[in-house]
Amino acid sequence: IFEGLVLGVYEKQSDNDGIHLTEAAAVFDRSISGKLSEMLSISGPPLKKGKSRIFYGLHQDFASAVVVGLGKSGTGVCGKENWNNCKENIRAAVSVGCRQLQDLEVAHVEVDPCGDGQSAAEGAVLGLFEYDELKTKKKVLVTTQPYGSVDSAAWQKGVSYGDGQNLARQLMEAPANYITPTVFANTIEQKLSPFAHKVAVHKRPQSWIESEQMGAFLSVSKGSEEPPIFLELHYKGSLDSAQPPLVLVGKGITFDSGGISLKPSSGMDAMRADMGGAATVCSAIVTAAALKLPINIIGLAPLCENMPSGKANKPGDVVRAKNGKTIQIDNTDAEGRLILADALCYAHSFKPRAIINAATLTGAIDVALGSAAAGVFTNSDWLWERLHKASIVTGDRVWRMPLFQHYTKQITESALADLNNIGKYSRSGGACTAAAFLREFVTADHWAHLDIAGVMTNKDEVPYLRKGMSGRPTRTLVEFAAVRTSRDMRV
Repeated sequence: IFEGLVLGVYEKQSDNDGIHLTEAAAVFDRSISGKLSEMLSISGPPLKKGKSRIFYGLHQDFASAVVVGLGKSGTGVCGKENWNNCKENIRAAVSVGCRQLQDLEVAHVEVDPCGDGQSAAEGAVLGLFEYDELKTKKKVLVTTQPYGSVDSAAWQKGVSYGDGQNLARQLMEAPANYITPTVFANTIEQKLSPFAHKVAVHKRPQSWIESEQMGAFLSVSKGSEEPPIFLELHYKGSLDSAQPPLVLVGKGITFDSGGISLKPSSGMDAMRADMGGAATVCSAIVTAAALKLPINIIGLAPLCENMPSGKANKPGDVVRAKNGKTIQIDNTDAEGRLILADALCYAHSFKPRAIINAATLTGAIDVALGSAAAGVFTNSDWLWERLHKASIVTGDRVWRMPLFQHYTKQITESALADLNNIGKYSRSGGACTAAAFLREFVTADHWAHLDIAGVMTNKDEVPYLRKGMSGRPTRTLVEFAAVRTSRDMRV
C-alpha cells in the first residue's frame, strides 16, 4: 500500500520570515534533517492559502507528501464573513491534499491536524467523498488517520461530522429510482440500527397518514405510484426522559416533477435531491446518536414523490390540512410547504423545546442568497442566536430572513380557502411568502424554518466539497444539537 502524508504550512507574516510550518510538519521536517524546508524554499514561491505542492521520496514511510497552504496563522472568527477563518482554511487545505493523493491512487493518508483535529478530519472526510456507486470505474477508497500527536477525540468528532454530511450527500445524489420513499426510510433505519437501544424508528404507512388526517401531505403523494411514508425517529439521548425534545422536520420529496405545474425539463434531474431537508435532518440524528449527544431529538420526514398523474393535485384544488385549515393549491409545484404543513402540526404533539424544519423549499432563496448561506426564518431570537453561533463554528452558514405580516397577507387572501399555497404576487418575496405559509401551522414559541434550496448543490463555492449535492447544513444542525445542554433545553 502506498502511504501518503498531508502537512500544513502557514503564510509568512513578513518578507523576512522563514518558512512557518505547523507543529506536526516541523516534527516531520526535523526527522528528515530539514529536507522539507529546503525543498519548499527551492521549489517555487511561498504556498498561498489553499494551494499545494507535492514531494516524493522524502521519507521511507511515505511515498509522497503534499504540503498545503493554511493562510495566515492565528486567524479566528471573522465578523464580516460570519465564520472561523482558521477552521475553514484547515478544511479547505486538508481536502486539497487528500484529493491530490487520491488521484495518485494512494490508499492510506496520514493528515496533519493543523492545530484543530476536528476541522482537519472534516476536511479529509468531506473532501474525499464522491458518489460513484453506480459507476464501474470508482475512485480509490482512501483511509485517513491523524499524523503525530493529536487529540483523538477531536479527530473522531470531525470524522463523525463529516460522515453525517456525506450520508446526506449520498441520499441526495442517488437517483430517484434508487431512493424512493420506502428505500429512504429503510436506509435511515439501517444507519440507526447500531444505536437501537437509544433510537426508535417508525415508518408510518399511508393508512396511518390518513388516520392522522394529513390531507395536505396525502394530496401531494396521490399523484405517484410510490406509496408515501411518514418517517418518525426518536433519539433518546438524555437521561431525563421528561426533557422536552428538539424536533427536526425535513421535507422529503424524493422526486419533484412539479406535478401538473410541470417544471422545465432542463435541470429537472437535480430534483432527485428535493428531499434534501429530510436527508440533512435524518443524517443529523444519525450523527447525534453516533456522538451519544445527551439530548432528546425527534425527527419527522414526510416522504413522497410529486408526480403528474391522473390522480395528481390540479391547480385550483382545495385540500384540508391536519389542523383543519383549508388550502387552495394554485401551483402544484409549491408542494413542499403542503407536506411540511401537516408534519409541523404533528410536531407540536411532542411538546417540543424547539422545532426546526429544513427544506429545499424555494428557488427564490437561491436568488436572494445564492449558495453562501441557508435562509433562516424564525419567530425566536433564542433559536436564531444558537443556530447562528453553530454555523460560525461549522462554516456552513445561516442568514436570518424576515417573517413580516406583510407576507402573511399575501397567502391568507385566497378566493376559495383559508390559505393559498403561493403568494398573490408570485415573483416577489417567494421565500418569504413560503415561510409565512408554514408559520400558519406553527404555535410553538421556538420555531425556525431553514430554506436550503440555495445550498442544495455545490459547483465550486465550497472548496472542500466536490461538485454535486452538498448535504448542507447537516453539520450546523449537529453542532446546534451538540451545544444544547439539558439545562439550556429547559430555559
